[in-house]
Amino acid sequence: MTKDLLLSKLWEQYKNITPSAKKIHALLEQSGEKIENDHIAIRTYNDDRVNIAVLEKPFVKAGYVAMGEYFFESKKLYAKHYEHATDIAAPRIFISELELEKCSEELQSLVKVLLDACDQSIFEKEDLVLSGAVWDSKSYDTYVSLLKESEYAAWMYVYGFRANHFTINVNALANFKDLEELNVYLKENNWKMNGSGGEIKGTPEQLLEQSSTLADLCTINFDEGAKEIPSCYYEFALRYPMENGELYQGFIAASADKIFESTDVKLQNAK
Repeated sequence: MTKDLLLSKLWEQYKNITPSAKKIHALLEQSGEKIENDHIAIRTYNDDRVNIAVLEKPFVKAGYVAMGEYFFESKKLYAKHYEHATDIAAPRIFISELELEKCSEELQSLVKVLLDACDQSIFEKEDLVLSGAVWDSKSYDTYVSLLKESEYAAWMYVYGFRANHFTINVNALANFKDLEELNVYLKENNWKMNGSGGEIKGTPEQLLEQSSTLADLCTINFDEGAKEIPSCYYEFALRYPMENGELYQGFIAASADKIFESTDVKLQNAK
């Protein structure tokens, strides 16, 4: 699969359960902006069948190269980011995985049962990253059980393999001088922002500032009935130049840790 087709499919899948992304995209375009994508984030488990080494394959095949790695101890996550080798305009790819061995035996067992019950050939598919929840399980009780220990694991159970969020490159916007101005504009247009750790995560000194909306609520038809739960969100990133004059390309783990919480049920209930 070509880079452009892969990225296009990820966007189509993402915007179908993230109506706010389409609306924000349209709102900014109507004000004269041309939207560029900073990065796309993807979640998974670190089981050998579906870990980062598996999900990176279509991106590596499309010309992406692994660049940085990140650790999130409190959330038991490990992540890597990728940049395209020749296309500097291509969005970065950020893939994270839940470190199952650091989780409870109950959570480990739930994930193993889910993956074991799948047709194992699914995990060999080139487009696994576009396949959503490939397991035949839609239990709200299981979702709640996972949620008690790991919001990340619960989100994965429902939504599976897909883009967790896209990110607007604020440097490419013409009408906003900084991220604070963009956040004010979004709030004036009734978008709810993720305030965990402050609306703006990171500082100019760290060379990266980020903010994000709270995830949309999506109706999921569980076995126990329809329930509204958080789906995906839209992020905004402003990068600063390094000493050599080039923009910083990586990520700040402490900031990303709070961005992850954009899908957190507790933030939805507190808004």
